[in-house]
Amino acid sequence: MPRINVNGRDYDVSVEADTPLLWVLRDTLGLTGTKYGCGIAMCGACTVLMDGEATRSCQVPLESVGNAEIRTIESIEQDEVGRKVVEAWAGLQVPQCGYCQSGQVMAATALLKQIPHPTDADIADAMTNLCRCGTYNRIADAVRQAAAA
Repeated sequence: MPRINVNGRDYDVSVEADTPLLWVLRDTLGLTGTKYGCGIAMCGACTVLMDGEATRSCQVPLESVGNAEIRTIESIEQDEVGRKVVEAWAGLQVPQCGYCQSGQVMAATALLKQIPHPTDADIADAMTNLCRCGTYNRIADAVRQAAAA
C-alpha cells in the first residue's frame, strides 16, 4: 500500500499506482480544496506544492510522488509565505467565482518561496494558471502585496 505525505501527515492509500495525485487528494483523502479543471495540466486549478514546487496534480501519478512532501490549500496558511499570500488575496478581494483560486494561491506561494521579491516579469512567468473571471491584475497585485508584507 503506497504511503504519501500530505500537509505534514503520512497516509497509507489503497489506490492503483497510476491514479493521479489529484484524485488521491480529493477522493481518497477528502481534501477537496484542490480542484479539477481541465485534466491535462493546462489550467492550474489542481496546483499543489510538491517539495515546494508548484505542481499540477492532475497529471502526477501516485507512483511518481515517492517521498515528496505534498502541501495543499487546506494547510497553506500554516506556511508563513502562504499565510501572507492568503491575506493579500482576501484583502484585495481577488476571487470572483473562486474556482481557480486555490491553484492560484499555491502557484503564488511557490513563486514567493523561490523569489521573495519577484519582478513583474517573474510574476507573469510563474502565474500561468487560468482564471475564467479574468482577475489577473488583482492576482498580480496580491502577489506584489504578499511579497512586500
